[in-house]
Amino acid sequence: MEIKTYQLALLGFGNVGKALASLLLAKESELRQLFGVSFRVTGIATGRHGIAIDPAGIDLERALLVEDLSRLSKRSAEINSMNFIQQCQANVLFENTPVNYETGQPAVDHLRHALECGMHAITANKGPVVHAFEELTDLAREKGKKFLYESTVMDGAPIFSLFREALPGANLVAFKGILNSTTNMILTRMEGGASFKEAVEYCQEIGIAETDPSGDVDGWDAAVKIAALATVLFNTPLKPHQVERQGIRSITYQDVQDAKMAGKRWKLVCEARRLGDRVIGRVNPELVLANSPLYEVTGTTSLIQFETDVLGLLTLIESDPGPHTTAYGLFADLLNAIKSE
Repeated sequence: MEIKTYQLALLGFGNVGKALASLLLAKESELRQLFGVSFRVTGIATGRHGIAIDPAGIDLERALLVEDLSRLSKRSAEINSMNFIQQCQANVLFENTPVNYETGQPAVDHLRHALECGMHAITANKGPVVHAFEELTDLAREKGKKFLYESTVMDGAPIFSLFREALPGANLVAFKGILNSTTNMILTRMEGGASFKEAVEYCQEIGIAETDPSGDVDGWDAAVKIAALATVLFNTPLKPHQVERQGIRSITYQDVQDAKMAGKRWKLVCEARRLGDRVIGRVNPELVLANSPLYEVTGTTSLIQFETDVLGLLTLIESDPGPHTTAYGLFADLLNAIKSE
């Protein structure tokens, strides 16, 4: 079997980027044997831990251990993220910088530049899907490359590729589910006796909530995910501010305990439905009954239920996701991108 080598660049090397590096190392032999693919990582860029560029290939095992990535670089000049994309000479860019709910920047510019430089552009960042999906998709088609984003919603669960590959001719009518792991864990902890403040602090301790948890508890993360799903699966642009949004900040400890006594549970529910040529999206807390598929979704588990015109209801569940599952979504996008060549 002829082995084709791909040069990869990682823009963002936090928990997800490191998990992707570990997965690439674990799958290195399998990639060669089953797919005829080898790789070398020619660039890694971070905001706080330096930038490494080496066209001959960076030692990923060392990159996972060093505090300052610039120690591994063959380029010593100070460069910004856009110059990094040019200088790393990669075939594929993994863009994993923090999400910007309002504009999708600078990730949109990163992905656009990667495509213009002849790279496949892969991201776990929801912002570009919401704010520049049509532009980036059209540019990728023009350049004969792929813009892929499986990890933007439900980590490694195959939502976008499900409709792209496995459900030809199926038309989405509506979807409903639990898409924000942090709020689901908060409500689960409150049901177990923790206060709202204690539950938020626990999520921060285990790394699923930011120092400022407002993006989760006020429903912004969920709204962006609804907007991303609607934009792609309904082929109808939807911005986060167009999603009716209410978070869980107003849900009290007593509310949760009263629901528990009544055999119900509070859940932050995400949903969208096509109505004619419009898509209506909403995220808000709901009391769900024990017979609801959402009732047993606890902790960091996520669920989405699709209503289509041909299959009725189709449900995907992802149990206890983490950086490793997000990394798999990126890895799957890599394989889907290069198989088209």
